[in-house]
Amino acid sequence: MNPLDNFLFGIYPYICLSVFLLGSLVRFDRDQYTWKSDSSQLLRTGQLRWGSNLFHVGVLFLFFGHTVGMLTPHFLYEPFISAGNKQLMAMVSGGLFGVFGFIGVTLLLHRRLFDERIRANSKTSDIVLLVLLWLQLALGLATIPLSAQHLDGSMMVRLAGWAQSIMTFQAGAPNLLVGASVVFKMHMFLGMSIFLIFPFTRLVHVWSGFGTAAYLVRPYQLVLSRRLGMTPTTPLSQRRN
Repeated sequence: MNPLDNFLFGIYPYICLSVFLLGSLVRFDRDQYTWKSDSSQLLRTGQLRWGSNLFHVGVLFLFFGHTVGMLTPHFLYEPFISAGNKQLMAMVSGGLFGVFGFIGVTLLLHRRLFDERIRANSKTSDIVLLVLLWLQLALGLATIPLSAQHLDGSMMVRLAGWAQSIMTFQAGAPNLLVGASVVFKMHMFLGMSIFLIFPFTRLVHVWSGFGTAAYLVRPYQLVLSRRLGMTPTTPLSQRRN
């Protein structure tokens, strides 16, 4: 591996993860009023309904699919499914939801660029983010024909090995990418870069989306009626009435 590849795939991932985690924490602590999705739905619905739904369905599936697929060690799924079949499943499902996400982000980007009212109320970061997501989804779809050339799953295993080596702080992770197509490398680099800019964009609202899972385990709230003169000491039999 040349020095550039060693930096991009051996050091840069840790820079992106550090900024992603620490930057999100600092923004939540210091700028909570900016912690929102900045939806433009009130300005004009238009393409938003189709674009947003397709984008979120596609991207959420791809995010969890990549997370599970890349970070699950080969020996855990090998007894149930071969590497080749797993790659074929990833190509089909990833391609389908990748198309959903790509169509969705294209609609959202078109809306941002060509609707004068939306464009006037958009931040530069909003447009840059959509462009990066558009490129990332396009690159992801472009990897499918390349993956079809390695239906034995060998390339997928190597890419997953790189991700697992990075997450477990093992040395030599970039060496696993020797011979990988430049399209794969561009897709990986851009994906890491999105994590790098995450704390400085509207993407921080994703944390809040995951945070809603806490409602599944939170205690019930007791709501008392002032009109009926109820207090926390009112007997339960009276509260029911």
